[in-house]
Amino acid sequence: MKRLLLVFFALAFHFVVFSQEALWHTQQIKSPEVNENNSVTFRFYAPNAETVQLTGDFLPRIKKEVPGFGTHELPGVVDLIKNEDGVWSYTSSVLADELYSYSFIVDGLTALDPNNVFLVRDVRSLTNLFLIDGPQSKLYRVNNVAHGSVIKQWYYSDRLQLNRRLTVYTPPGYNQSNYDYPVLYLLHGMGGDEEAWMTLGRASQILDNLIAEGKAEPMLVVMPNGNVSQEAAPGESSLGFSQPNTNLPKTMEGSMEESFLDIVTFIENNYRVKKEKKSRAIAGLSMGGFHSLHISKEYPDMFNYVGLFSAAIFPREGANSPVYSNIEEKLKVQFDSNPSVYWIAIGKTDFLYEANKNYRSYLDEKKYSYTYYESEGGHTWRNWRIYLSKFIPMLFK
Repeated sequence: MKRLLLVFFALAFHFVVFSQEALWHTQQIKSPEVNENNSVTFRFYAPNAETVQLTGDFLPRIKKEVPGFGTHELPGVVDLIKNEDGVWSYTSSVLADELYSYSFIVDGLTALDPNNVFLVRDVRSLTNLFLIDGPQSKLYRVNNVAHGSVIKQWYYSDRLQLNRRLTVYTPPGYNQSNYDYPVLYLLHGMGGDEEAWMTLGRASQILDNLIAEGKAEPMLVVMPNGNVSQEAAPGESSLGFSQPNTNLPKTMEGSMEESFLDIVTFIENNYRVKKEKKSRAIAGLSMGGFHSLHISKEYPDMFNYVGLFSAAIFPREGANSPVYSNIEEKLKVQFDSNPSVYWIAIGKTDFLYEANKNYRSYLDEKKYSYTYYESEGGHTWRNWRIYLSKFIPMLFK
């Protein structure tokens, strides 16, 4: 009997050890460490490495040519210093309150921080996250407030002949009420998908916190997949674990705008939302800003609130969709219908700054009313989170 018990306990220990084997691969050092003055220390154990570097969106940016996309500002790179124990480290300057991302470069190979389990995917890049507390970044935290729900919702698009997935945020109390809510359609940029605003943009946290503070009306937020050749985000469709790709068919050639009514119809048939112009808003970043501009002008009686965040403005060469014909006439109809908010936001070093400047000059020439917000920085999620947090309080007043 004693021998059987010993065998049993040996087997049990074996299974426990191997079921928890991932626990033994972590490094027992603290990284990142937010210091009292809001500088941050990063550490990486690699005693045999020749070089360890750090790249992150808090470092001074560098200009670099990106094939197919022109010159962009990209996160800078700094060297870490190794101590006698084989631990490499770097301490940043004092950082403003914000949500930041970073990764290491070990002997030329990009690596995640093995001491930080918090990470996010942006198109094909995985990076670690950390947060510096403060008034702005408080909106990005999960605070002790009432929370809305996030639904991964499938729908069928007649125009695209596809089952497709979108993300829906419903506000706190939605399931317990009989109230009909206003709705914001929130669109992602090129390479993104229906997950981007939730993971990178912290949309649900921003909504929860602004609603709790009384700064935003309770609303639904619908985040569709703007890549009309996709069913859903990579790894979430019938294609299996397909690699993310920015070079997708039917990108910014009119199909998204032409099929958008399928989304509106589905939401209005399946959720308790108000079905009137004054209760609908549309906004997006980059490609999503382009879609928001052209969808809102294509359906001028549908959206009372429009937000263009670092938006692409003009159609691509060869984009022959009727959506892009008679743009001036369609804009006149849209602005004659007096949208309550037409909001344009962009960073001073954004590569789309000149296109937005030219578009604003056109709106000024025509005396069309809009609100302009200019920030520091460029084409980054740091800006887009700020833009969302400023745009939402203007809605449905």
